[in-house]
Amino acid sequence: MVRFPMRRLILFLFFLAGSVTAETNPALDCWCRGSSGERFEMGDITCFTISGRTFTAQCQMSLNNPMWRELNEGCLGA
Repeated sequence: MVRFPMRRLILFLFFLAGSVTAETNPALDCWCRGSSGERFEMGDITCFTISGRTFTAQCQMSLNNPMWRELNEGCLGA
């Protein structure tokens, strides 16, 4: 009979439990905030005017963080 070190058994059970809970947790609900505090969902596009500069931006993910990515200068209705 091969003796299995207790430390390895504990580590195995720890990683097994972590992988099971990671699969059962729902995806986090991520969004961006506008300049007035309003909520925008991922993929939403809006117009910003910051320090006199107007541009169109889209709510996107970058390194697991929601952020605004500039699409172009100006806005369609401006």
